[in-house]
Amino acid sequence: MPKLNLNIAGTGERTVQIDRLVIAGWAGRDAEGVQHHIRELEAIGVKAPTTVPCYYPLAAALLTTDDEIEVPRADSSGEVEAVLMATTEGLLVGIGSDHTDRKAEAYDVTVSKQMCAKPVSRDVWRFDEVADHWDDLIARCWRTRNGVRELYQEGAMTSLRDPRELAQKYANAAELPVGTAMYCGTQPVKGELGYGEKFEFELHDPKLNRSLKCAYTVRTLPVAD
Repeated sequence: MPKLNLNIAGTGERTVQIDRLVIAGWAGRDAEGVQHHIRELEAIGVKAPTTVPCYYPLAAALLTTDDEIEVPRADSSGEVEAVLMATTEGLLVGIGSDHTDRKAEAYDVTVSKQMCAKPVSRDVWRFDEVADHWDDLIARCWRTRNGVRELYQEGAMTSLRDPRELAQKYANAAELPVGTAMYCGTQPVKGELGYGEKFEFELHDPKLNRSLKCAYTVRTLPVAD
């Protein structure tokens, strides 16, 4: 199981172990936002879910703080998401990417997510420090495609279900079990959904005037025909 070297704001560096990784899908707070994302994916052949939210359990080993990931072909893309981590240090929050193979997603969503590493920031906050103003937080993603860097996603947490609600629905308990990391939903894409050679992410807290950041490049592996 992965051990992540994290920097907890106000505390310092800690090594935390993650035993379970889960992606909360279709986590929009309002029906219109959920349908927007469903239409984005239906446009590339992804079937609509039968229930929302839904949860995709993945291999914990996919979590990484590396600044480069490797993927087959140019069929994948990142998605900005807040990431809850239940640890012996308490409940932490980082910013990460549910990098997903879009071609495989058309026939099996879980397989498409399992095919790609899941980047997460080294810097994290204690969830208690942002719990009372969670809806004020803003998530952003920039994609570099063909050498051009553009804003790819941006939105406040008001567009997504509260992470505590997502955690309770998943665990059927008041809290996430220690050792669990949960990606908590994404923002609508600006423009065309798809591949980029670099993704940059930010979770901005306007109340405390600070940000979590994460960035990684995508290396496309050669694939034999």
